[in-house]
Amino acid sequence: MKTDEYSNIGLLIVDDENDFRNQAVSYFKRIGFKVDQAEDGEEALNVSTNRKFDVVVLDIHMPGLSGVAVLEQLMKREPAPKVIMLTGGGTIEHAVESMKKGAYDFVTKPAKLEELQRLVVRASKAYALEKENRQLKAVIRRSAPDHKMIGHSEQMQEVVRLIERTASSDKPVLIQGESGTGKELVARAIHRASPLADKPLVVVNCAALAEQLLESELFGHEKGAFTGAIAMKQGLFELADGGTLFIDEFGEMSGGLQVKLLRILQDGTMRRVGSVTEQRVNVRVIAATNRDLEKDVADKNFREDLFYRINVLGIHVPPLRNRRGDIPLLAKFFAGPDWKISDEVMSRLESYSWPGNIRQLQNAIERAKVLAEEDKIELQNLPHAILQNPQVAAAPLSNDSLTSASKLDLETLNRMHVEETYSRCNQNKTKTARALGINRRSLYRLLEKFDIG
Repeated sequence: MKTDEYSNIGLLIVDDENDFRNQAVSYFKRIGFKVDQAEDGEEALNVSTNRKFDVVVLDIHMPGLSGVAVLEQLMKREPAPKVIMLTGGGTIEHAVESMKKGAYDFVTKPAKLEELQRLVVRASKAYALEKENRQLKAVIRRSAPDHKMIGHSEQMQEVVRLIERTASSDKPVLIQGESGTGKELVARAIHRASPLADKPLVVVNCAALAEQLLESELFGHEKGAFTGAIAMKQGLFELADGGTLFIDEFGEMSGGLQVKLLRILQDGTMRRVGSVTEQRVNVRVIAATNRDLEKDVADKNFREDLFYRINVLGIHVPPLRNRRGDIPLLAKFFAGPDWKISDEVMSRLESYSWPGNIRQLQNAIERAKVLAEEDKIELQNLPHAILQNPQVAAAPLSNDSLTSASKLDLETLNRMHVEETYSRCNQNKTKTARALGINRRSLYRLLEKFDIG
């Protein structure tokens, strides 16, 4: 009797004995498994290259490649399926050998199909558990620790309201804002407040990887798809299946990858690099960028259809200079409960323009703690760039209240800060970007904008 319980279990049956193989395939299809078959080892490897299986039932003795040789190749796959060996009564020692090489279990012929079914179900549950563990490890490996969102300003309260509104939806979200404003924290807050909170949250940064590497990271690849692809690899969309994928620096994605992402957002299908087989994935995409994507669309530097597809729900994270009332809260949080901050320091922090936003403030506080005596941060502990820049009005600034003069002042302060930091780092772009709390691409744009050479 067919049941939905087994409908998601991919099963491959490999045996050169036609009668047993056909009976087994018919039996497992009848009760609802997704079943494929192969009559020898070479065919089994070809079939399993183009399709992912949870469990493989594999005969030990076959013409050509032996079952043990096929097992060794399957164990190199990522992820490797659970393999159940079929063995005759006189080859138990080979079955034991196969267990040492990674087989899940073995069964002797003539195998009862009901017994084989129980074994396949147990193996599939073990495979599912390992898949969940892989997803969790991927999240831990790729994701930085969560930090609390802090801010009582009107601008941040609006961000919080938008997070609450978007969290319950499964539609894509586009988070925009300058580097260092906390866009990833917003993405994490959306995921935590969503129905997918107990599912994987996987993170990728488009600016950190070359185009081919990013394509393989997102969509995975088949063995031999390119030089160095020595084994099949799952992509982040597969690892995030059922959960959330956060794509940082989204605006840096190339045109070819934009087309592939658009297809996933439209119909939920994708292909690994080097594969002709489509896979369906169910992933909520949250993207973040510090670029002006509307301008990029107008300049033909970004696909218009992808922009409107990803920007179904949009959140803009304000720069720190526009939410100055939150600076004391953030500074005290980064310093920790056992540290004091002098009034002079707090005044200087509130009046500084913070071109690197919250990330720069955090770096400044951490540096000051290293240089401070005992448990109090004093003025002399602040970075040179903050001490040298003239102070500006400490009142919170909004987009509506900024005059052209104050914009000029902030622009001048930003230029002075970038220029001074670049000079202090001996024109080393990597060190300068790290000191400013921004990435290298953002630094290049600032150097070009301010004509700093």
